[in-house]
Amino acid sequence: MTEFIRKRAANAKNDILSGLTVALALVPEAVAFAFVAGVDPLVGLYAAFMIGLITSIFGGRPGMISGATGALAVVMVNLVAEGNAMGAQGEQLGLYYLFATVILMGIIQMLAGVFKLGKFVRLIPHPVMMGFVNGLAIVIFLSQLGMFMTVENGKETWLHGTELWTMIGLVALTMGIMFGLPKLTKKLPEALMAILVVSAIVIFGNLDVATVGSFIREGGGEGLKGGLPQFQFDVFNKVPFTWQTLKFIGPYALILAAIGLIESLMTLNLIDELTETRGNTNRECLAQGGANIVTGLFGGMGGCAMIGQSIINIKAGGRTRLSGIVAAVALLMFILFASGLIEQVPIAALVGVMFMVVIGTFAWSSFRIARKIPRSDLFVLILVSGLTVLFDLAIAVIAGVIVSALVFSWENAKRIRARKRFKDDGTKVYEIWGPLFFGSIKAFNEKFDVKNDPQSVEIDFVESRVSDHSALEAIFNLVGKYEAEGKSIKLKHLSEDCKILLYKASPKFREVIIEDIDDPRYHLAANPEEFPKPLSEYKF
Repeated sequence: MTEFIRKRAANAKNDILSGLTVALALVPEAVAFAFVAGVDPLVGLYAAFMIGLITSIFGGRPGMISGATGALAVVMVNLVAEGNAMGAQGEQLGLYYLFATVILMGIIQMLAGVFKLGKFVRLIPHPVMMGFVNGLAIVIFLSQLGMFMTVENGKETWLHGTELWTMIGLVALTMGIMFGLPKLTKKLPEALMAILVVSAIVIFGNLDVATVGSFIREGGGEGLKGGLPQFQFDVFNKVPFTWQTLKFIGPYALILAAIGLIESLMTLNLIDELTETRGNTNRECLAQGGANIVTGLFGGMGGCAMIGQSIINIKAGGRTRLSGIVAAVALLMFILFASGLIEQVPIAALVGVMFMVVIGTFAWSSFRIARKIPRSDLFVLILVSGLTVLFDLAIAVIAGVIVSALVFSWENAKRIRARKRFKDDGTKVYEIWGPLFFGSIKAFNEKFDVKNDPQSVEIDFVESRVSDHSALEAIFNLVGKYEAEGKSIKLKHLSEDCKILLYKASPKFREVIIEDIDDPRYHLAANPEEFPKPLSEYKF
């Protein structure tokens, strides 16, 4: 027991300090995403607290940070607007439709965990992963550029003059501290120290710059001050539980669930690589789903894993569940007791932290390997990066996986081969090499000369794999063509599952398929127990 506690407490200091750093970075992000979705800032902050706490305790990846995200917020805009249009002026019916949608989203995500669909994230190719992180780094960078803008005469414009140079100087100072501090000592979390130093300069220097408080007020909010999240009874009173409601919120819930899971599981994979450990994808699906159900019931906007904050946490030394718990609880403490202090933190310090996250997130190696990888992989990498910036993560990843699958199918379709030889009795043998599936059917059929072949033909599949129904149908049709010409055809070395399917398709295959095995390679592959001695002792 002592050993268990010692191991868990070994990294406690790093986890606590990194959690505090993340909590500071969560504030403007949650507020900004709430504004994007068209809801009150507290809705975003409550989501960051509840989702962050629940996923940190029950999730499948210690050290990963979850909360309100921009990828989900952009989908919620239309949902909230359409929901508001259904109610009376000022009723804010869209907010309650949002809560109902987030609850349904959570149910869908939990079902994905129950049916163990999280494992399918392993099917995402590496170029898609690289495109994802590059696109997300660009999105984070572009989102921070909005902090360099101000409103003049009712119009949004870029900062200029002293304001601009002060902002650039503070951002550069933050980045400089984060870059240089680890070279001096690794005992202090560079992000937290940078935020504290820059905040002190702004406060004691009485500099007139944008702060978290001014940022919230410019967006129409009244500040960070709030109470504990309250159970939203109005969700059940104002949102009718009818088929029409399900038709309205169902598509939104499905899209949000897909985006949330894809972003969470890909972030999980990225953190796995950074920490050289392995998370549990299905457990993460369950935790994300449960967290969204709770946050929908208690007035949050829903969320998923946050790659920026997760990297901040890992870079600051956060490794266990404690770091995420500290971040969530600290965020709630900020809302309840320290809103005045947090509102004084300059936006420039947080922008500097996020710029360093961009630098750490972007896969700079993609430039180095651009000329060394296949062109198809480079195309997928660029495609996913572009779609992530232009649309959203779900569209980008799905498109990247589809393109990668099509390229894989095309390349394998070209690998089907047929070696031809004759036996002493005049039988022509076709030895098939390569995978037989829907993409290689055309090339497979072109290998045979049905009309000019001798009376007896054998097709040997010892070096081939029959992969799908299209392949079975091709074999079935080929046998039919030879029999229509009055010729004998035999099939050898088909896999057991293929033979079962062919027998089900037609009883005549029992006469066509040769069950006797006469190839020593096939003996070895099919039943290695028959060869207990080293291969060198056998005479084939």
